[in-house]
Amino acid sequence: MKKLAFSGMFLLAAAGAASAAEPLGEWRDEDGKATIRIVDCNSRLWGVVASESIPGGLDKNNPDKAKRTRPLLGMPILLNMKKVEDEKDKWEGKVYDATSGKTYDSSIQLKSANALRIEGCVAMILCGGQTWTRVAETTPAAPGGAKTGAPGTSAAAPKTPQPFPTPIGTPKPAAPKGGAAKAGSAETATSEVCLLPEIANAPR
Repeated sequence: MKKLAFSGMFLLAAAGAASAAEPLGEWRDEDGKATIRIVDCNSRLWGVVASESIPGGLDKNNPDKAKRTRPLLGMPILLNMKKVEDEKDKWEGKVYDATSGKTYDSSIQLKSANALRIEGCVAMILCGGQTWTRVAETTPAAPGGAKTGAPGTSAAAPKTPQPFPTPIGTPKPAAPKGGAAKAGSAETATSEVCLLPEIANAPR
């Protein structure tokens, strides 16, 4: 009986480790120009611009003239990434490069818990990549303005990136069962990203 119990505990621990090995969350690009929030929408990963080092950027190089005035903030750049079954911690799909206005075949792969490698290629000829760094979650302020955290520490919490805007006319997500999600929570952010028309209408 004890052996079975220990086996069950091991399997639960292994399952927890596997679920933790996902690129969900917020990442800073190699140049420090932006952070990208990666979310799971119907078993496909999408990444949107969550903050900019220089606010107010526009998608001015988009080949679709109608999109050249849309803000970079909140714009999807990692597109419809699908898990690669025979390779560990890797997803494949497309990446949109706002600098050139071009979309490339792309892959993302976790190199460690806090390092994500992104690569993109055009016809397997012109290839390049970056390693993104996970953005640490900010610690909420305690009542009275004091920062919560480890005892004896006085360092201020990292600056919270400005959130991406919800597109005009996008319906608000329904409250999850068991209670409404808190404003600004990860659940709310994921719901808002998955409701973006480009993502909600994407082929599976």
